[in-house]
Amino acid sequence: MLMAHPAVLTDLVEKYETLRALNAEKGGPAVRQRMEDVAYTLCVSTGTCDVDAALIAARHQLPGARPEDDSVLAAS
Repeated sequence: MLMAHPAVLTDLVEKYETLRALNAEKGGPAVRQRMEDVAYTLCVSTGTCDVDAALIAARHQLPGARPEDDSVLAAS
């Protein structure tokens, strides 16, 4: 499987988290579409089918990630 460059993953994670923090899913059509596009790209870039799984996978692929650290799973 091809792996996305860490800079691309970092950018996608930051964009998604920013959109989520701004409640983009409740915004206008253009904003909601942007959030869906970023989520889709995250999924494709990480080989996952769900944005939550994509975020976890992306974080584990970033430099400095510890394979045994699954604390992001406990954040819910």
